[in-house]
Parts: sequence; C-alpha cells; structure tokens
Amino acid sequence: MEPGRTSRRVDMSAARDAILGRVRTGTGRPDGDQDAARSAVAERLAGRQRGLQPRRIALEAEDLVDLFVEKAQAVEATVSFVVTPADVPEAVADYLRGRNLPAEAAIAPHPDLDTMDWEAGTMTVERRPPQDADAVGINRAFGAVAETGTLVMAAGPESPSTMNFLPASHIAVVRASEIAGGYEDVWDRLRAAGRGRGKALPRTVNMITGTSRTGDIEQIMQTGVHGPKHLHIVVVKEG
Repeated sequence: MEPGRTSRRVDMSAARDAILGRVRTGTGRPDGDQDAARSAVAERLAGRQRGLQPRRIALEAEDLVDLFVEKAQAVEATVSFVVTPADVPEAVADYLRGRNLPAEAAIAPHPDLDTMDWEAGTMTVERRPPQDADAVGINRAFGAVAETGTLVMAAGPESPSTMNFLPASHIAVVRASEIAGGYEDVWDRLRAAGRGRGKALPRTVNMITGTSRTGDIEQIMQTGVHGPKHLHIVVVKEG
C-alpha cells in the first residue's frame, strides 16, 4: 500500500463526517436518525396524490406485455419470449446465432441467472463485471414500463450498472409479471423491495429505452456511440 494512503483515507472520512454533521444540525436532525427520516418520507409518499395515468396503460397484464413489446420494438430493441426461466439460455443462444455473434458473454451474478443452465444453450459465460472488449453482456432487469417500452435496471452487487453500458450487445431478462403500466408503479415496487431488505432505494436506477443513440449537429443518428448498439429483451412468461 502506498505510504500515507491509510491516513489520508481517515482524514477524508473525518472531513466527510464533519460536513454531514453540520448538514444534519442545520436541518434539525443532529442525531442522523435515518429510520425516522425514511419513515417520514414513506408517510409523505403514501399520502400523496398519484399522477394522472394515461388511458393507454389502463390494461390487463397480458395487454401491458403487448404494449411493452410494441414500444420497445419502436426504439429498435428486439424481444423474444420464453415460458420458464430454464428456457432463457437457449433463447439467448438463438439470438446470438441469428446475429452471428460469438456464443460467449459476461453475465451478472444475479441469483436468477445463476440457476440457469447456460451450457445447455451451448454458451460460454463468465460471471463477472463487463469489460470494454465484451461483445455481449447479460443481466436481470428489475422490471419494465409498458408505457414507453423501458427497462428498469436497479444497481447492486448482483446487477452492476456497467453491464447496461459497456457490452456492444446488451441482453436483459425480465418476467412478464414485472412489466408495469407506468413509472409510478415501478417506483412503488422499488421502494417496497428496499423496505423488504431493510435498505433504501438502490444507489442507481437506470431507465433504458431502446439502443444507445445520439445525433450530431447535422441530425445524423448514430447508434452504439455511448452504449450498446443492440438491445435484446427476453421476457419470461412464468416464474
């Protein structure tokens, strides 16, 4: 370890604690009672009036899935369906063959993905964070929004945010039951999931709508400049 690194880290921690202490004192919470603060926020959110929901998302569950697929495909994502989680590896292998991509991928260490037999899909996977050179990355979506065809990715040890951006082709797995009509429904689920684990919201929540794209001053659209060039979504119909 570099000499002095430990002492600098301690000094930075002390400075951070001092700054946060002044903030807590200024806001009337010198004890830093996070549980009380979270309870107050939860109470305020529970009593709020929900925003207006578009009529087009007042649908039954199956119709929400159809709307999600329609919206996702409109922004150049591709979608395939499987019946059970055990069918996911073969569906991914089929997608890679259709794109003439190598049958290998970096895969997020999510429990749902760990239980799948990837070798059955004639694939080679490495459970690790992605690297710049990875052609394919696979992770598990927290949910999706039918209104806009958007994937909701909650960051955590089992779902690193870098998996959403570094691989050239991003493959996300989501259950049909996790496709919500609008954004407020997803945020409700995120808060409930956090409370169930005794935690706050995830450090990062990425909303992904279609492939990465950008346009220059001449309005020429480019894909894959700031993220994956291809986005494929595998929807699991059953648990």
